[in-house]
Amino acid sequence: MSDKYKLLQTIDSPTDLKKLSDSDLLRLCQEIREYTIEVVSETGGHLAPTLGVVELSVALHKVFDSPKDKIIWDVGHQAYAHKILTGRRDSLKTIRQYGGISGFCKPAESEHDIYGAGHASTSISAGLGFAIARDIKGESHQVISVIGDGALTGGLSFEGLNNLGSLRTRMMVVLNDNEMSISPNVGAMAKYLSKITTNPIYNQVRDKLWNITGKLPVGKNTIRTGIKKVEESLKNLLVPGVIFDEMGIRYFGPIDGNDLLLLIDSLENIKDINTPVMLHIITKKGLGFSQAEENPAKFHGIGPASKPGHGNAKKVVPPYLNIFGDELSKLAKTDKRVVAITAAMRDGTGLTEFSEKYPDRFYDVGIAEGHAVTFAGALAAHGLKPFVAVYSTFLQRAYDMLVHDIAVQKLPAIFMLDRAGLVGEDGPTHHGVLDHSYLSSIPGAIVTAPRNGEELRHLMQTALNYDDGPFFIRYPKASAEKNRKSIKSKALDIGKWEALKDGQDTVIIAIGPMNSISDKAAVILDSEGVSAARIDAKFIKPFDEKLLKEVLKKYSHIFIIEENNYPGSFAQTIKAYSESIEGAAQVHAHTLPDAFVTHGSRAQLLAEVKLTPEEIAASILKILK
Repeated sequence: MSDKYKLLQTIDSPTDLKKLSDSDLLRLCQEIREYTIEVVSETGGHLAPTLGVVELSVALHKVFDSPKDKIIWDVGHQAYAHKILTGRRDSLKTIRQYGGISGFCKPAESEHDIYGAGHASTSISAGLGFAIARDIKGESHQVISVIGDGALTGGLSFEGLNNLGSLRTRMMVVLNDNEMSISPNVGAMAKYLSKITTNPIYNQVRDKLWNITGKLPVGKNTIRTGIKKVEESLKNLLVPGVIFDEMGIRYFGPIDGNDLLLLIDSLENIKDINTPVMLHIITKKGLGFSQAEENPAKFHGIGPASKPGHGNAKKVVPPYLNIFGDELSKLAKTDKRVVAITAAMRDGTGLTEFSEKYPDRFYDVGIAEGHAVTFAGALAAHGLKPFVAVYSTFLQRAYDMLVHDIAVQKLPAIFMLDRAGLVGEDGPTHHGVLDHSYLSSIPGAIVTAPRNGEELRHLMQTALNYDDGPFFIRYPKASAEKNRKSIKSKALDIGKWEALKDGQDTVIIAIGPMNSISDKAAVILDSEGVSAARIDAKFIKPFDEKLLKEVLKKYSHIFIIEENNYPGSFAQTIKAYSESIEGAAQVHAHTLPDAFVTHGSRAQLLAEVKLTPEEIAASILKILK
């Protein structure tokens, strides 16, 4: 570590920072911020989120005694400073790299990572669980849940708040308000918090009255009872709704969350209150790095070696997303029924251009996937064609809505599943490796996967023309092959596969981007004297029974390649189907294991799970020979 981090080098655990003076703590924040920018600019990772909470991270570890006191970070991608302060300063250089530390909180990594999470809105429910467990065990520590205002748009956070207000146990919620999740926050809660932020008078009046009456020699209790009644009027006048106080959670703030000393004083003052409390702080996402401050969405996550000042931050929209956004705008131009929906991921799903061209047909519902699905169902029921853009792993949260609110009613909503398959550095919480299983189990669902950009366009047109139920299109976080913007999309025959190459000895059936792997494996097999046919199974459900029967009878062995965990996989479905056909070929599965795959580059992860062309070709040769 460079000599410019003289103070940071002395911090190996939270205990070390408790000894520092105020001036040293301020200097420590500066060193953490500079060190984070330096490291993440080299390794890649989430930059803007953690820069905004450096002071909060230091203040929490100054005031509380982690891991005895339980600090729970919502999502965890903003917890890099927390990692630095809890013994992982030097290993930050390995963050999100294969074999290195996770980009999120991970209990197996550190005793200070109390609870793991890769998606938003979970921290309040989790914190309440820890608080109730503490009470049952007769312990006395504090539990602190840190949640962003973006995460507060998610329904799970309100379920947690509702239960917390009812149970009335001792717990603290720190609401980190920076007006951003990844895309700018939307919705009534965001507007409500903004209203509080611009009306500080209420807390000032309340505190001054309370302090003055507390100095009275007699009658202060009676006077304070009267003030309580006046306070209710003040609330309604200056802070409409007062939702948190009314829920039974004592609200404090808002305060400047980037003022370290104010934060420490505030936390010290309320940490021992024996009821639920919420501290509302205002922070600046990307603070300390001007480019991130000006464009926090762009610098939410950056790729490796993105040097500050060089303007080579990670592209927000990878190529598959570009194609989706471009094609959806084309469809919307000629079909007024087309509507786009996203759950706080306008930029991350490629809908920025669409939102600007068709603002009256674009809906960002906040971090609320379940609501997005039911909302889409109702739009479809009234004759519109909603396209819901969502990450594969996040759609899991809305499974019940997919079944009851969409499939049972056979509503033609279209779901664009981004980040399908192994997504790389974000790791197991973000890999989209279960969707073959959970979507194929839904009666009437059409489940598809394009092998390239042009096929994505065709499948979108196919989905637009389909009226008999939900239509799912899954695609990876990767560059798309074969993309001509000028191509006119056309509807495909539902359930029909495509034979890409003939072969005499065996056949490889691949899904989506695995077709590229299949192609390279076939080349290796050719060099070994094995002629392998190749089929693109672009329809996972329904599958092409006619073509499948042909190959099951023609060959002795067929091989299925897919990026889904084996249980409930497409390969498992094909194996079961083959058992009903007399003399059918043996079906061999090349899938992901029944386990959570770690983080690392996509190439490294494919090698780990033996889904490289070399591994697949070697396996096929071993079976055939």
